[in-house]
Amino acid sequence: MPLIPPGLRAFLVRVPFLVPTVRFLRRGPLARDRNLMITLIVLSLALGGLAARVSAEWFSPALMIPIILVGGLQLRLRSLATLLSAIAVALVYVGVTGGFGRIGPGLLAAFGFTSVLAGVMARTRGKLGVQGLRGDVMLLELRERLKKQSELPQLPKDWGTKVVLKQAGGSSFGGDFLVSSREGDTVELALVDVSGKGVDAGTRALMLSGAFGGLLGSVSDFLPVCNAYLHRQREAEGFVTAVHVRLNLATGEYVITSAGHPPVVKFEAGTGTWRVSPAKGVVLGVVPDLHCEPDQGVLRKGEALMLYTDGLIEQPGRDIDAGLDRLLGEAERLLPSGFSAGARNLVNSMSAGHNDDCALILIWRP
Repeated sequence: MPLIPPGLRAFLVRVPFLVPTVRFLRRGPLARDRNLMITLIVLSLALGGLAARVSAEWFSPALMIPIILVGGLQLRLRSLATLLSAIAVALVYVGVTGGFGRIGPGLLAAFGFTSVLAGVMARTRGKLGVQGLRGDVMLLELRERLKKQSELPQLPKDWGTKVVLKQAGGSSFGGDFLVSSREGDTVELALVDVSGKGVDAGTRALMLSGAFGGLLGSVSDFLPVCNAYLHRQREAEGFVTAVHVRLNLATGEYVITSAGHPPVVKFEAGTGTWRVSPAKGVVLGVVPDLHCEPDQGVLRKGEALMLYTDGLIEQPGRDIDAGLDRLLGEAERLLPSGFSAGARNLVNSMSAGHNDDCALILIWRP
């Protein structure tokens, strides 16, 4: 091991953070950014020289456009600006040496558009604090986590379930989500609707799904506790509605509580009709103390509970009661062939003609 001179050793003792800092600059993300910037600059200047001196057909200046895109995906904004300056120098050199006919207005427009796009990407990554496509990977991971969380726990063979989630505009994220849990013969599920639609509501839904999923099954008064949580988040915008069902798989007994959510409907095997649940309550987060009027009953053989969000029954210029009547009519028409087979058709039929987040949950006893 080489000896450190006494003077340098004393300096390092007085500045203990210097060595870790030097190591970080040599091996950390700043070094990778610098090395990639230098590599791309050298490559751009080499392309410029080859295009000017050898052949603009074989070494076209347009090959610098992918270099700009790589810089937008990987470099920091300041390093990207340095790279763009080097590319501008290379383009001027090609133009001066070989005549500006090699670089037409169309190519310059392509360079300008690509540079702006790369700058936007670099600036966005800088705000997120991620490199490359890591931000997209994070969104994919969050989407998969939300989809997995929306799956109901496995129930006994004498029970059936179907979950249909349809986001506005075909987006992977939306304001409707489901959380559920099972402990023994007791299963709990909550369907939540965050105001807004598509990606705009998806970010808040991602945050709330984790909080609500942790509360479900852990507290006896699920919706009041969720209301207290939301009431403390005074900076939050928009409203949240939810419906909570606690079901005993052995006896079929259930309790429904609702907070500003469209009413649950029950299919009664004796009459062959759908009955609207009287459970109701105030929208979550509006008042400090939430009071819910629950609905209790028993789910017998051949009966079902249907939970849904307002995206199925609300349409501009149409009364919500008319939308509910239409939902019940479509359910009587489509679901007799089977709850599982008819659920997707019911959602597609009700959501046709308008763009909104939709969710439908069916749980039944065959």
